[in-house]
Amino acid sequence: MTPGVPVAALVPAAGAARRFGSAKLLADLRGEPLLQHTLRGLLDAPVSEVVLVVAPGHTFDTVPATRDQRVTVVVNPVPDLGMFSSVLVGLASLPRDCAALVLPADMPFVHVDTVASLVAAHAQHRDAVVASYHGRRGHPLIIPEDIWSKLLDVAPESNLKAALADAGVVLREVSVDDPGVLRDVDVPGDLG
Repeated sequence: MTPGVPVAALVPAAGAARRFGSAKLLADLRGEPLLQHTLRGLLDAPVSEVVLVVAPGHTFDTVPATRDQRVTVVVNPVPDLGMFSSVLVGLASLPRDCAALVLPADMPFVHVDTVASLVAAHAQHRDAVVASYHGRRGHPLIIPEDIWSKLLDVAPESNLKAALADAGVVLREVSVDDPGVLRDVDVPGDLG
């Protein structure tokens, strides 16, 4: 692991997947559930733990990676407020003295090397960093604890981009050769 402050991954997974039309995170992607790919990319990277934020009644216990001892599943009691509400639930469950790497659950194409590059950039600069591909920002991003603790006071109906801007956070871009940082899954056709 990269020396410095530990980085814990936060994976919002409480969305209703209405556009997808079915259980998106359990959809087959190369023979495994989509969520398995997202979690494995984090578990194989230099993160200390993974916090998976789910909707009430969803555990995803059929996904093998959720049984890894480094994965903690927490419930967002009001997921209809939007993804930022899941980010807040996840941040509140993280240990202090760590940075939070945020990667939505429906982004299974992010390479493990990308996560490692962001962790290394954060360790070097100690500031907020975001993955960038060909000048376009995507996910994941890493938020230092001194910043994410301020976000806990923001209304859950907000969004992460606006909350960071309101806090005056300037994200340092980490250029990566990984189009997966821009690629989420909204509809079944996105799996191809």
